[in-house]
Amino acid sequence: MKIKFISIVFYIIFCLNSNLLSDENSKILKVGLLAPLSGPYIEIGNSLLNSLQLALEEINDKNVVIVPRDSGFNNEEKISLAINDLKKVGVKIIIGPTTFEEFEQVQKYNNMIFISPSNINPEFSNNIISIGVSLESQLTALMKFIKKQNKKKTIIMYPKNQYLELIENKINALSLNDNFKKFSYSPNPEVLTGEIEVLTNYAERKRKLELRKKMFQDKEDEQSLKELERLDQLYTLGNVNFDSVIIIDFGSNLQSVLTSLVYTDVNQDTVLFTTINQWFDESIFYENTIKNLYYPSVNYDEFKKYNNKYFERFNLYPNDMTILAYDALGLIYYAWKKKGQLNSINDFTFKNKIKGKIGTFSFKNKKVTQELIIYKTENNKFIKF
Repeated sequence: MKIKFISIVFYIIFCLNSNLLSDENSKILKVGLLAPLSGPYIEIGNSLLNSLQLALEEINDKNVVIVPRDSGFNNEEKISLAINDLKKVGVKIIIGPTTFEEFEQVQKYNNMIFISPSNINPEFSNNIISIGVSLESQLTALMKFIKKQNKKKTIIMYPKNQYLELIENKINALSLNDNFKKFSYSPNPEVLTGEIEVLTNYAERKRKLELRKKMFQDKEDEQSLKELERLDQLYTLGNVNFDSVIIIDFGSNLQSVLTSLVYTDVNQDTVLFTTINQWFDESIFYENTIKNLYYPSVNYDEFKKYNNKYFERFNLYPNDMTILAYDALGLIYYAWKKKGQLNSINDFTFKNKIKGKIGTFSFKNKKVTQELIIYKTENNKFIKF
């Protein structure tokens, strides 16, 4: 995505900040934004800022002001300068940081509240609330879906990469029963195929087919010829030892896993294929030999409306993360109007569910949960299940 609006962004920053001079602090909700407004990730920062501008227009309350500051990307010095500057102008609640790696640094500012689009930890953490689409919410939605499909043996598949320990910890925390088994695989496609051959007992199923075919090769009766003809159309004989899979992966790596499962002749009519939130990435359609792939996600209709509205206003499409910032401002505004003032993350413990652009949030027991919708890919379309 090309950066076309840098000058406009700084104009927006100037206009937003100029309102601070005349506002009475007691009546004003000042919301800070920590975003990479310079450097290699400036595109994300600009997209976040544009998203909040759209949210401001929808809220339509002149007493709400956005105060953006450049935090760079995993830049401790810039983050400290940005937060201290926000503190000086009376900001108490901040949208950001954008990455989980920055959490440790902002936790030092325990008299401020941070609403982060990160999806790593759905638990309230000191002074931070993460509203990203967490793996916990996704797995919970998938398990409910799999249960409704009467599947009894599920393999949870995930790559051996830098997130391996994190993923395993989250799966273990769900206290799954014996119907769910874990399977980690190499991100190297050449190694991956061999690992999935073992998982699917491919060699044995291939051997069983060859032995079965030999039983009819020397027979010439009509029934034997028909059976041999049927066997010649198969690649293996026998079923795999599972009836559903959850693949925790993205992009080309996800494609490699799906391709390997098809190569090892996993029956798509009896095995349910699911994955995690793909943010409606249409590249999933390309070279995908899976007829039906299911995954939990945010509300597709609202996601499309938001993207179209953003494009109409700024003539480019937003980063996927920015819809979370849009919802974050709506959430902050709701809490502010309900509580009168925001002093800590405890002010975000609501009894009722909160509806946002991405879907419905629950804030119970100091944990953020999203109620996600199951979609499937079929004929190059995303269809609500």
